[in-house]
Amino acid sequence: MIRLENVHKQYAAGRAALAEVDLEIARGEVFGIIGRSGAGKSTLVRLLNGLERPSGGRVLVDGTDLATLDGTGLRALRRRVGMIFQNFGLLSARTVFDNVALPLRIAGADAATIRARVPELLARVGLADYGARYPAQLSGGQKQRVGIARALATGPDILLCDEATSALDPETTRSILALIADLNRELGLTIVLITHEMEVVRQVCDRVAVLHAGRLVERGAVADIFLAPGTAETRALLHEDEAEATPIPFDGPVLRLTLRGDAVAAPVISRIARETGTDVAILDGRVGQFKDERFSQLTLGLSGGDTRAALAALHGLGAVAA
Repeated sequence: MIRLENVHKQYAAGRAALAEVDLEIARGEVFGIIGRSGAGKSTLVRLLNGLERPSGGRVLVDGTDLATLDGTGLRALRRRVGMIFQNFGLLSARTVFDNVALPLRIAGADAATIRARVPELLARVGLADYGARYPAQLSGGQKQRVGIARALATGPDILLCDEATSALDPETTRSILALIADLNRELGLTIVLITHEMEVVRQVCDRVAVLHAGRLVERGAVADIFLAPGTAETRALLHEDEAEATPIPFDGPVLRLTLRGDAVAAPVISRIARETGTDVAILDGRVGQFKDERFSQLTLGLSGGDTRAALAALHGLGAVAA
């Protein structure tokens, strides 16, 4: 659905905002793009919705090179690409109804179409009774739901979310992410989430790419990237989001075991301990979920019994030295 081919963006002399970015986003997936401030995330968004043109390379949406579009073509593209903003972007002097109706009016929809479409959109985001209210009368989560309804007004194929939850509290963030996941599943939208929040990516994304200093340093399935990051930049991002554990002194082999899917509920540790007579201490660990896949990642210490056999069995499950 979206393809970037050797994309480069330079605003002025100095370091490029983006350099040598190659990326493919499949139709219907939820794709996360993470990185620190200044990594190039906002520049990438502006390239995807046609607000900026690359200095080099190509940005293609559904096979169309955005650099070849004239004003009419870009306006048509933007009706296919919905946008959700960090600061909601609502007009304070307009009602919720009028805020949602704005893209339809810009697109030239008639009054009857608007009267039918806006209540449908508000119902979809859980605000069926809020059309007559003003933004000042809404909570942050409700404002973002209005922003989502507005982004859906023209029936887009793609939804770009630029730090859409960073101004919200954790509970509201979860509800907005659940809504975004529902829209992906029910409407088949291709969704691109630009964020620095690791939990956002964990909850809803299928795949993720990591930007650092304008370059794409890593990409892949969310679970693969988070459980086994391949670059120093990704590991640093993950460590910022997690409390550093104080190492526990242990006199014996120490391994890190990662289990995914159905294996999480399997009694593999107790079985290995029983069969080898080895004592297994859990020194550190976490259990959680990436979208639809459960995982556990445990740091284990071994002592006594047939330690060599226990090591072999754990290595067979993918354990590595900690």
